[in-house]
Amino acid sequence: MERAEIVVVIVKHIKQNVPTFDESSLDTSQSLAFYGASSLDIVEIVSGAMRELRIKVPRTELAKLKCIDDLVNLFHTLKGSNS
Repeated sequence: MERAEIVVVIVKHIKQNVPTFDESSLDTSQSLAFYGASSLDIVEIVSGAMRELRIKVPRTELAKLKCIDDLVNLFHTLKGSNS
């Protein structure tokens, strides 16, 4: 699975959980909180994307993530190893 496909999934879940999110302003080097996501929103975004991508990520790995790029990279690595 390509990184761009993972970004599409994550953006879909951001839009579902953060009504003020403007996709045209997406900068993946920013955090989800930068776009107005609360801690609950972040849990919903990450959980929804993981379900859709059919991957499981240990909480300890998620705690290390600082920005959307980190999340995409982690999901990309896991999808690559599961393919």
